[in-house]
Amino acid sequence: MKLFPPKIAIAAFLGTSATYGFVTVPPSSPSISTSTRRHSDRPRRRVDAIAASSSSPPSPSSVGSFVMDAITIASSVGSLSGKTVVVKYGGNAMTSPELASLFCMDVVALQRLGLRIVVVHGGGPMINSMLEKVGVESAWAGGMRVSTPEVVDVASMVLSGRVNKDISGGISLAGGRAIGLSGRDDGLLRCEKLWGGDDGSLDIGNVGEVVTVNTDLINRLLDMGITPVIAPIGMGCKGANDEHVVYNINADVAAGRIAGELRAARVLFLTDIAGVLDKEKALLDKLSCDDIDRLIKDETITGGMIPKVTYATDAVKLGVQGAFITDGRVPHALLNEILAGGEDGMGSGGGGTVVTL
Repeated sequence: MKLFPPKIAIAAFLGTSATYGFVTVPPSSPSISTSTRRHSDRPRRRVDAIAASSSSPPSPSSVGSFVMDAITIASSVGSLSGKTVVVKYGGNAMTSPELASLFCMDVVALQRLGLRIVVVHGGGPMINSMLEKVGVESAWAGGMRVSTPEVVDVASMVLSGRVNKDISGGISLAGGRAIGLSGRDDGLLRCEKLWGGDDGSLDIGNVGEVVTVNTDLINRLLDMGITPVIAPIGMGCKGANDEHVVYNINADVAAGRIAGELRAARVLFLTDIAGVLDKEKALLDKLSCDDIDRLIKDETITGGMIPKVTYATDAVKLGVQGAFITDGRVPHALLNEILAGGEDGMGSGGGGTVVTL
């Protein structure tokens, strides 16, 4: 039987050109350390490594490596094809044009492999920039942006406008299908006012706590092969006194709740650090829900990481099979985390934190 060069074989598997998606990361690009393996019995496999090709015949060792990578990917696809994966996309990956392009390519590759991808995005740096331009002050409390009506106006304009359409348009340009939505469209995300502070008495403005998710709308789009790209701007509950209030929702909060309501197979929070770190800044690669409660209480987990881990645990408790807090600064982070874990689906073994029951 003829063995194709790895790039051609994978491209054929995806039904696209050999130059699509699976590209070799340049030596200067960030890489995943081999020191953070989660499975000692399974070698770390970088999805982008299978793209390496040469004009000369492949060596037996490279063929063997490719075959093992292909088996791992086939196992991952076999366990996830037809299932829903929710991705919270934000942080530095959004502000780097190169990483943004790779993210869109990853979404398209997963679409073509039969996965149902939902993207929930943030846009903090863009909101900060616009607030400064228009002279609106903002503050933070408990990892949440205090959202006055003026702040919400700016956040809604930025998130539901340019950011949302840049992502959905980027996926379309990469060859996929996507539609940009806000949580106000068709009542997608209906909210109650969220109160901050340990005792729930701190007024943080028009910050929304998601009460209902229009999963019918999301599933109809997914059934058509379309990725919903959702901006975390919601509205009050139907018939409530605040029905007409526009709410700013933390993107991690929205992603976790959407994943839980969809009973997604996976939810990934792409962030700008390696994962959840202990007090010595060492990676905690696997945590239970009880572990996270303890780490919040002893202030190992603080600030903006609290919403990520809190809603990761909520998603798992609602039935999501695995919640990942993943370093979005790594090229092809989404593809690596989804495809390099094999049938057990516990991630690439190259970094990040997996949250389980």
